[in-house]
Amino acid sequence: MNLSTLDIIIILLYLLVIIGLGFWISKKASKNMQSYFLGDNNIKWYWLGFSNSSGMFDVSGTAFYVALLFVYGFKAAWLPWLWPIWNQIFVMVFLAIWIRRSNALTGADWIIKRFGDDRSGRLAHMIVVIFAIISVIGFIGYVFVGIGKFAANILPWDLSNAVLTNQQTYALIIVILTTLYTVKGGMYSVVATEVLQYGILIVSCILVVIFAVKGINYDQLHQHLPNGWASFWPEWKLNVNWGSTFSSANDKIAEDGFSWFGALVLMMIGKGIFASLAGPVPGFDMQRILSARKPWEAAKLSGFTNLVLYIPLFMMVSALTMIAFNSFMPVLQQQSKPDFEVILSQVVSNYLPAGIRGIVLAGLLASFMSTFSAFVNAAPAYLVNDFYKKYFKPNESPRHYVKCSYLTSITIIAIGCFFGLFANSLSSLTLWISSALYGGYAAANVLKWIWWRFNGYGYFAGMVAGLLSATFVPKLMVWLSNAYFTDYKELFGSGIGTLISFFLILVLSMAASVIGCLVTPMPDKKVLTQFYTNTKPWGFWQPVLQWVKLTEPSFEPNRQFKWDMLNVLVGICWQMSMVIMPVFFVFGFVSYGFMALGVWVTCMVILKFTWYNRLKITAA
Repeated sequence: MNLSTLDIIIILLYLLVIIGLGFWISKKASKNMQSYFLGDNNIKWYWLGFSNSSGMFDVSGTAFYVALLFVYGFKAAWLPWLWPIWNQIFVMVFLAIWIRRSNALTGADWIIKRFGDDRSGRLAHMIVVIFAIISVIGFIGYVFVGIGKFAANILPWDLSNAVLTNQQTYALIIVILTTLYTVKGGMYSVVATEVLQYGILIVSCILVVIFAVKGINYDQLHQHLPNGWASFWPEWKLNVNWGSTFSSANDKIAEDGFSWFGALVLMMIGKGIFASLAGPVPGFDMQRILSARKPWEAAKLSGFTNLVLYIPLFMMVSALTMIAFNSFMPVLQQQSKPDFEVILSQVVSNYLPAGIRGIVLAGLLASFMSTFSAFVNAAPAYLVNDFYKKYFKPNESPRHYVKCSYLTSITIIAIGCFFGLFANSLSSLTLWISSALYGGYAAANVLKWIWWRFNGYGYFAGMVAGLLSATFVPKLMVWLSNAYFTDYKELFGSGIGTLISFFLILVLSMAASVIGCLVTPMPDKKVLTQFYTNTKPWGFWQPVLQWVKLTEPSFEPNRQFKWDMLNVLVGICWQMSMVIMPVFFVFGFVSYGFMALGVWVTCMVILKFTWYNRLKITAA
């Protein structure tokens, strides 16, 4: 692709502004660990919300969603439940409040407040640090693959060499540019630059939608949609059939293993409940929550993230997919094995006019830099604060720890990029992170909230079993399906098979958690009572409540379980309406769009009274 002079000027101007802003803000982050990792708990909740949503609006995820929507149609709106995206609703409704009440610096620091600082607590603390680093490296590898694939398909220069492919070289260059301001500026730079990047993304979304729908003949478009493509509600079988016109798309559906759609949705719901109750993995989402000034502001920033993320994200996804239908389809049909993950980059590079293309490129580049900087800011917090400072150098100056954070960030980035060099695709990384890695995390982290008897030894055992299972179970499943269950493989493919891996990993981790807990002493009574009175979780805490009542007769336990579950259900409907509503409107299904709009408004009104108006009371 030959970029126009205007496109190049827009991209270079964006890079200069974003790097300059990051360095200018970075002076505020150099005081101490609190300012570097949490912005001194002085950043307003709505700026954190914009930052959080910008960090989730990543180019890898956008490319993945475009591929899903192109192949699966409106039913693709359910497939983000693989993560699941509605874990954000659980965080919004109650988990953000519970997490922020701790006044911890990181997720691992929070674990000490739950289990204490004895041997069992330190074992739990160490395994969280290890998991945090593994997950951050995995996510860096994921965004590395995404930005490399995107850049190599849109930029005209061939930078391949004897060591690296063109895709890998582009990814490294963009990573280095992002690293410059992220490592230097900490949370202040991350939030400031991500708010600016969010603004660029919104402008990009609007321009792409206007270009996509301008002059479109919707009747003609609807006639050429594959059979079942415009059906939204889940059925037991997927029932999306491209026919003989594009058999490669049917092959993609079979390969992904999403044909038995009803079974897939049920398994995603089961997985989603456990993954969501476990809370956010130790990473950038957790750091935003801990950065909030007050517990109720942590809840509001999580709700605001949902509000400002999904409508613009899926506006852009829908518009790019529609352009692909109208312009890029003949090219794909001529390929024997098309790569659907490059639809995004091909559409941007070949079918957008100069100027708009430059702004969209800057916006998608911004989405990568936002996500990448968010992960990079989270990782050193765990190694420096929770490992180096706690166990080796507890009495150094604040500047010493900030400098250590610079070195740690660069090291983690290098390892994550190395991991990305050997990743096969976005789909494989997405399924591994969302199923295997989350399966190893879920069991122990659900129990830590709801069961008073759960101790640090059980947490350590469950997390170790989960990490080991996440490493070996997926490989074992592939070997078994190839060797003994070829019929199963043909029926279900990799999609449901990956979810089955999640549940196997969950069972192994849960068993290790419970056994490790029951064969070791119960947690320290003082630690339990302090955690319970501070965090106020609901669940199986009756013995601890009785201990608290002995010294604080006026203490009232958390009785919000029914309210929380109601708000979770309403919140999931609210979020789903924000996902599908822009898809309906952009593709010209206006009546469906207004139905989704009605659901969105209704859910907003309900949440106003059942969640928002009660926040300061429930978060007190």
